[in-house]
Amino acid sequence: MIEKEREFPSEAADKACVDGREITEERRAKLAALRETGGAFPNDFRRGHLADALHRQYREQAADVLESAAHPVSVAGRMMLKRVMGKASFATLQDMSGRIQLYVTRDAIGAEAYDAFRHYDLGDILGAEGIVFKTRSGELSVRVTRMRLLTKSLRPLPEKFHGLADQEQRYRQRHLDLVMNENTRRIFAIRARVIQSIRDFLVVRGYLEVETPMMHPIPGGAAARPFVTHHNALDMQLYLRVAPELYLKRLVVGGMEKVFEINRNFRNEGISTRHNPEFTMLEFYEAYQDHAYLMDFTEALLREVAISALGSTRLAYQGREIDLARPFARLSVVQAIRQFHPDCTDAQLGDRAFLSDRLRLLGTTADAGDGIGTLQLALFDATTEHLLFDPTFIVDYPAEVSPLARRNDARPEITDRFELYIAGREIANGFSELNDPDDQADRFREQARARDAGDAEAMHYDADYIRALQYGLPPTAGEGIGIDRLVMLLTDSPSIRDVILFPQLRPEG
Repeated sequence: MIEKEREFPSEAADKACVDGREITEERRAKLAALRETGGAFPNDFRRGHLADALHRQYREQAADVLESAAHPVSVAGRMMLKRVMGKASFATLQDMSGRIQLYVTRDAIGAEAYDAFRHYDLGDILGAEGIVFKTRSGELSVRVTRMRLLTKSLRPLPEKFHGLADQEQRYRQRHLDLVMNENTRRIFAIRARVIQSIRDFLVVRGYLEVETPMMHPIPGGAAARPFVTHHNALDMQLYLRVAPELYLKRLVVGGMEKVFEINRNFRNEGISTRHNPEFTMLEFYEAYQDHAYLMDFTEALLREVAISALGSTRLAYQGREIDLARPFARLSVVQAIRQFHPDCTDAQLGDRAFLSDRLRLLGTTADAGDGIGTLQLALFDATTEHLLFDPTFIVDYPAEVSPLARRNDARPEITDRFELYIAGREIANGFSELNDPDDQADRFREQARARDAGDAEAMHYDADYIRALQYGLPPTAGEGIGIDRLVMLLTDSPSIRDVILFPQLRPEG
């Protein structure tokens, strides 16, 4: 039997002294020769097996059993490693599921095909048929009986031992990042499982998945600066949606009492490790429930998602452990500030002058019209939000900063609203929905006055939504969960760009 061969440096390392353009020209010459024979870019090879499935099916079988069974397989993928040794060689193919080793001999595939294989380059996409077997060291491999070059790679892959190290290059060339970095492929596989498990969790509980418009005549559903576009045929200005909320609640008015949408939103604001101009949100609404129900519901949802995506409710994030199985803390804005800053008293946190002075020391200027609740929230954002590492619901948000949430019956200056923080980041925002059309109209007017005063993120007055509310929105609870930030948490990713396949970047150069 053949011993497992060691991996060897990639072509780029072997030709470190050769300019990349020259390497590309060499490969183009090989492609030109293929074109002359009519053998460039064939499309008649059909893969029958994936690498991971072969490993799972045959890894426990003894070498002699595999040898006698002679299971035929056909695999295809990108050649990541190659070692040519006279009449016998090894190569490694990488497909969507993982890697499988190929054992290629001149006797098995013929002198002409073997000579062609010797000239294949790392990065080329190959198809191979053969028999599964194990080397003496136990490596599951395919003894190739037929091989095809399916796609010629014209550019060399990054050098194996340094890889694609530049972070911005990884974001700009995600295709190359996925080829070279197993962890990147793992992150986006987890992302897919997260979204699927969210969908399953809601559907099994009777929610209906819907789609609402991406272009809105009036931006609404969140306080954010929108992107503006123009519809030529209708000759009208439109806005890319900042949130689907007002459309989803129209559906609840219409009798679709449990709805959700996994959607893309667009906000024309800053870019950071936590913000991308377009991002993915889950929004869901259920009639005849309230914000307290949503908090319990959210805990159950996140636990099930973690188990589905990771197999456990315990996860590590940036060197610290989070256990989603533990009950989430619940604190008001003032309680959270006091917990982390015990030098502040309740009296001080209720005093406008103290709050304004403290914010000024932190470099934040309060507007003359800001109420106590707005100042408290600004102090929370500046001093406390980033300290909320363990899952924590912040509750009792001021009505003045919650234009779509229902007022609390006992304390009308606050709303029945929460935000969920984990690892110092907002993950979710939910509340008992405001279904009083007159109160909603008044709050829209307040937002409109703020816009007139220069607040570009304040909401517009949406007369059509008010008309819908006048037909009657049942008592309803609604919530939005940031998918990108949730995936950051579950994959231990420090930047939102790590979990978005194609994050927004400045043009190259």
